[in-house]
Amino acid sequence: MLTARRTAPALLTALAAVTALAAPAVAVSSAPASGAGAPAGCTGSAPVVCHFDVAPGTYRVTARIGGAAEGRTTVTAETRRTVLGETPTAAGRQVIRSFTVDVREPEGEPTGASGSPGLDLAFGGPAPLLAGLRVTPAARTPQLFLIGDSTVCDQLGSPYTGWGQELPQYLRAGISVSNHADSGESSQTYLDQPQLFPAVRPLIRRGDTVLIQLAHNDKQTTEADYRANLTTMIDAIRAEGGRPVLVTPIVRRWFNTDGTLDNGTALLVNGLGVDLPQQIRLLAAEHGVPLVDLTALTRRRVEELGPDASKALYLTDEKRDNTHTSERGATEYAAMVRDALREQHLLPGRLFR
Repeated sequence: MLTARRTAPALLTALAAVTALAAPAVAVSSAPASGAGAPAGCTGSAPVVCHFDVAPGTYRVTARIGGAAEGRTTVTAETRRTVLGETPTAAGRQVIRSFTVDVREPEGEPTGASGSPGLDLAFGGPAPLLAGLRVTPAARTPQLFLIGDSTVCDQLGSPYTGWGQELPQYLRAGISVSNHADSGESSQTYLDQPQLFPAVRPLIRRGDTVLIQLAHNDKQTTEADYRANLTTMIDAIRAEGGRPVLVTPIVRRWFNTDGTLDNGTALLVNGLGVDLPQQIRLLAAEHGVPLVDLTALTRRRVEELGPDASKALYLTDEKRDNTHTSERGATEYAAMVRDALREQHLLPGRLFR
């Protein structure tokens, strides 16, 4: 099991197995792979699966995608995180794409199974083509932290997909999405669990951005406690030099007979009558915190699609689940977060893909 205390020479030895795109500049090897033509450290063809024995940390990955035939390549990292959306390449052409990956342990949900140590990448899609690969440490890369519940987290098993799992594909190399969302957490349990907020807080550096979406599991939280819990997080993040951003929760897919969403269940009014999204909006205004009103955005989209077509955004057909999103739903909702971050200038424009 690798740890963050790995020595620099050991780290460089591990990186020596990575295939470089060009002459190595940071202790990577340009030796060709043996066998099927995949880069060293990678096997297979559809998908191409790559593993590198590196310590937890932040890594910049640069891939040369394309080949003799036409290609359509998608890249996922670690626990099913989409780090590059489907990328077409014409026959005989190649493109260079870079992204940043947060390698941590455990690699998915903070209270979940550890997963495999090191960095895992999968080059899939309808016609994946990988010609070269370079992995380098990126220790000082700014972080975009995600604090949330199961609708945000890196879900281990398909078809469940959190929007935080799909967000990295919309960002270029130069920022790392560090998803610390965890299934079943309320605003109180996220503060109390040692693997959650107490573990995230010391990782925050000056200039990092922290998105907070906690509401789905605050079913019996009083208004006073809910406000106090979010305020505690806001103050702590600011004390570390980070920038908190409040995110209202995605809606649940519960319709009224007239085709609008139910004002209680769907819009996250809890069992005590606390309108959780409204409390988030009020707290954002009171504390001068940026707000991503994902409740309003997802409500508009679900009502636009209607009771039947909106099933595709959730796991209604697969799991009889109207709370958790499908890969399509998570991807659409991640795009909404991307757009809000860009429109409010919460991240530099150059970082958006």
